[in-house]
Amino acid sequence: MFNKNLLKAIPLASALLAGNAFADEGMWQPHQLKEISGKLKKAGLKLDPSQMENLDQFPMNAIISLGGCTASFLSDTGLAITNHHCAYGSIQYNSTEKKNLLKQGFVAKDKSQELQAAPGSRIYVTESLTDVTAKITGSIPSSVKGQAYFKAIEKNQKELVSACETSQDYRCEVYSFHGGLEYFLIKQLSIRDVRLVYAPPSSIGKFGGDTDNWMWPRHTGDWAFYRAYVSKDGKPADYSKDNVPFKPKAFLKVNADGVRNSDYVMVLGYPGRTNRYRTVDEVENQFTWVYPTSKQYREDYINIIKDIAPAGSDARIKYESTLASLANYAKNFGSMIESYNKGDMLERKQAELQALQQWINSSKQRKNKYAKALTELNALIAQGKKGQERDLLMGYLGSTNMMSVAKRLYRLANEKTKSDTERKQGYQDRDMNRFTQGMKRVNRRYDATVDKAVLEHFIGLYAQLPKKERNATFDKFFSIGKKFDAKTLAAKLNKMHKNTKLDEEATRLAWMNKSVSDFKNSKDPYIQFAVSQYDNDRKLEKKAEALFGKLAQARPAFMEAMIAYKKSKGEPVYADANSSLRITYGNVMGYSPQDGITATPFTTLEGLLAKYKAGDAEFDLFDNIRKAIADKNYGKYYRKDLDSVPVNYLSNLDITGGNSGSPTLNGRGEFVGLVFDGVYESIIGDWDYDTKYKRAIHTSVPFMLWTMENIDGAQNIVDEMTIVK
Repeated sequence: MFNKNLLKAIPLASALLAGNAFADEGMWQPHQLKEISGKLKKAGLKLDPSQMENLDQFPMNAIISLGGCTASFLSDTGLAITNHHCAYGSIQYNSTEKKNLLKQGFVAKDKSQELQAAPGSRIYVTESLTDVTAKITGSIPSSVKGQAYFKAIEKNQKELVSACETSQDYRCEVYSFHGGLEYFLIKQLSIRDVRLVYAPPSSIGKFGGDTDNWMWPRHTGDWAFYRAYVSKDGKPADYSKDNVPFKPKAFLKVNADGVRNSDYVMVLGYPGRTNRYRTVDEVENQFTWVYPTSKQYREDYINIIKDIAPAGSDARIKYESTLASLANYAKNFGSMIESYNKGDMLERKQAELQALQQWINSSKQRKNKYAKALTELNALIAQGKKGQERDLLMGYLGSTNMMSVAKRLYRLANEKTKSDTERKQGYQDRDMNRFTQGMKRVNRRYDATVDKAVLEHFIGLYAQLPKKERNATFDKFFSIGKKFDAKTLAAKLNKMHKNTKLDEEATRLAWMNKSVSDFKNSKDPYIQFAVSQYDNDRKLEKKAEALFGKLAQARPAFMEAMIAYKKSKGEPVYADANSSLRITYGNVMGYSPQDGITATPFTTLEGLLAKYKAGDAEFDLFDNIRKAIADKNYGKYYRKDLDSVPVNYLSNLDITGGNSGSPTLNGRGEFVGLVFDGVYESIIGDWDYDTKYKRAIHTSVPFMLWTMENIDGAQNIVDEMTIVK
């Protein structure tokens, strides 16, 4: 329900609505900014757009990736801010039943108190982005098809990455744009010593929980601080007490005033995935089968964990990060389905592709060039849907711990029999540090009882599939025949978990150096499982690679036609998000979620207190913050126009997952907030951009600073930042 104090009837002429804003659909690559420089300036950008194209210049060199989330430097000693939910794994990693940092929060009063982040944590600083399309696909003969085409692309990518990674200090990746029409090599400095500096308690950092997730009005303090450390010579290094704070080339100044209604804002970050150029068949399958099924599976997973692991128990703490992710996407998928069923996206997609086909057919030259593009792509998409029920269930089974650990270790043993350049990506020498860290952190996110229960549930669902759709090798190992016996499965899983040694860190690390024959001779039940599945897994992988190779030729042909068509109409052309650095811009503004209701763009501390529910895990608040709000102890962060301190605010920026933790900047490039979510109605924006509903939710700087100074006792961190007004 909407809070009446925060939702007010406002005239349609108000600047809250889209008519007076300058938002532009698209998540733009840095080199594209010159194309939209006029729009950026008109919207309110004070910086030179051409300067922002340079990754070695401010503000781009202050924007960093965490590998799944974004962050930014806020001091010259490596202090980095991101979302609380992005640092959740590290907070969980350092939590126990007796010292639950998720509940209590954490503040390092000086650098000596900072905690090592979860194993495998990284801070990536992007240094260069190079177009390598010609080197990836230009040298592949047109006669090469299917898996051979996939292998050729893979080979070219690995060669470029190998040449780029001159040491373990760098991480290089080749990113595909427009479905393989373009390829860019991205080089990032990889900082391996990452430490937790400050995280508010979950009663602030996760206030509202799953109930408020994706909703407005919102009152969440979704921020946390890391620090990057390097060796004394300034180079990335593994964790050591002798390491020193990293000195970035630039950092963001923090504007204590934050933003006002209609102010220009932009988000710089690493958005994950969007799907705005998909076909009708892909859209229909995703919204009528994949999302509904995945939503149910995630809800099943959540219920299993909650039924077995009581709140506050050691087992629950281990799975809190998993629960947060499952709940986040279950709700996301629900909104996707709801928006799809209410809207006309499918019909508009059908009309768009029909118009594309008509445009192609209206010119002999275009017809010769593009006529087969959509037909061939649709045929491959239909092929890819075969076996999707089995593959989705296998994906959830693969998310459990012992099963995935065993398979990864045995794959490593097999890959090590090849030269490094011939190994699969993820199993090369460059990947071993990350692989090792992954093996080290298993026990902080694993409980045998939960693991078994999840496996029992999803294997039970898998067993209901028709025999011809199942995996015969998997069936044989778990004795799945015409009749499924749940008790037999439970007994087998109990025995496997009891007798495996893969739940011990030292054992997992030791298996990283074992031979294939060692695995084949092992009596460990999960090792035996991995060995039994290996040959069939590779057979399925080969089939998938053949399909990918065909798609890697068909989709670029389709995208080339789509881009030409859109440009002929003067429409914006930007690549779908793919976890590479992007810029999106717009204005602070509210929206109308439904007829008769207009949501204002700011929430306040009064709204936070109004939601308080004693003892409720989602809406509880500590005494100190309740008293400070009740006493109106707002100090220098008081805003007269709000008669309070702003907590969260809305903008019309075009964002998606992966943007979490991205800094929100004003026209001068000053830090004015953190983007952390979108409104419920905007979730479908990953597939279908709508100016009426596309709204991002940001945590305000005044709320951050007020909390740090008055509630959490983090004044030392405030003092480290450069505060401006």
